[in-house]
Amino acid sequence: MKNIIFHIDVNNAFLSWTAVKLLNEGYNIDIRNIVSVIGGDEEARSGIVLAKSTPAKKLGITSAETLYQAKKKAPNLKVYKPDYKYYEEMSNKLFNLLQKYSPDIEVASIDECYLDYGKVRLLYGDEMQFAQKLQKEINDELGFTVNIGIANNKLCAKMASDFEKPNKIHTLYNYEIEEKMYPLPIGDLFGIGKKTVIKLNEIGIYTIADLANYNDLKLKRYFKNQATHMINIARGIDNSYVNSEAHIPKGIGHEFTLVEDSNNKEFLYEQLFLLANMTARRLRSNNKYAKVICVVIKDVFFKRKSHQRKLKNATNTTNEIYKHAKEIFDEFYDNEPIRLIGIRLDNLVDDVEFQVSLFESYDYRQKEEKIDSVVDNINLKYGCNIVKKASLLNINREK
Repeated sequence: MKNIIFHIDVNNAFLSWTAVKLLNEGYNIDIRNIVSVIGGDEEARSGIVLAKSTPAKKLGITSAETLYQAKKKAPNLKVYKPDYKYYEEMSNKLFNLLQKYSPDIEVASIDECYLDYGKVRLLYGDEMQFAQKLQKEINDELGFTVNIGIANNKLCAKMASDFEKPNKIHTLYNYEIEEKMYPLPIGDLFGIGKKTVIKLNEIGIYTIADLANYNDLKLKRYFKNQATHMINIARGIDNSYVNSEAHIPKGIGHEFTLVEDSNNKEFLYEQLFLLANMTARRLRSNNKYAKVICVVIKDVFFKRKSHQRKLKNATNTTNEIYKHAKEIFDEFYDNEPIRLIGIRLDNLVDDVEFQVSLFESYDYRQKEEKIDSVVDNINLKYGCNIVKKASLLNINREK
């Protein structure tokens, strides 16, 4: 069986999904075609650009810059707030559509996944023809476009999907690596962050070919144990497999792949709060409580790190999950840039027996649960973000 991997990546996911939502609600402008961004509220200290339209990009607006900076470049900039619950719904629709064709899907983030096409090629035929069919079906049924990378391993499939965008299909088979990948700047190599690019440039490595042909022992002087891995990925070597089990939840969790690698703690705290809100809402919708909270990060070398805490009292409140997640994060985060952050809730229970301690208030816990429940019910009835708790509007406020 020939190893053929697809990497399917939503083009400009947050902006595209917001555009789809607005059009479905009767909005007469496709925000993908105007100078627009998805961003937070500047007054809530979360005013950064999360996603930008192509016209906005042409004016020099970049992801992760402040809305204040973006508006200086484009005074008529249209700003739309993110709707993470809707993004989750669109993400699930995409993955459910793909699962019609294969169970071998590994979800990499909310807007991208790998599909092991080699196992179903006999059913559906030539991979390029199937990719074209799949791309059209996603656009027709869900209203947004995707890039599809096709290769003999996950790394090269990911690299291929990042070639020209949007709505493109690219291949990067093993025999195409030297022709298509080697000439690219070293910063284009999946897994190489901005700081690493600077260090590589300092020792004369500017292209992927330079790294692929570099002496392993010499590179170890600068990057120690990471050197061999770096040379391997530059050569397009990746022996990992599509892990479909990652899509089968054993607890409740969410992860965000950041638009850019970041070590800005305030920004990372904001992502933790959004994740805490999403996971807590799912807990409550399933009438569950979590006894274990785990925080996950992935560094620029794609090494996953996690730290967890077992709670004395199981919880499903947003503020409490965020409080613990923030403390856990501070315990093991080493201030190096990261590209992914997530929260996972495990050891789920149906009921909670509250054990009194000096540091927790049963009355306060009950009040928080009631407020969360009211907010959930109103949002379920009238729209997923029509009501927010005050802490959602200013997550850095100390209680």
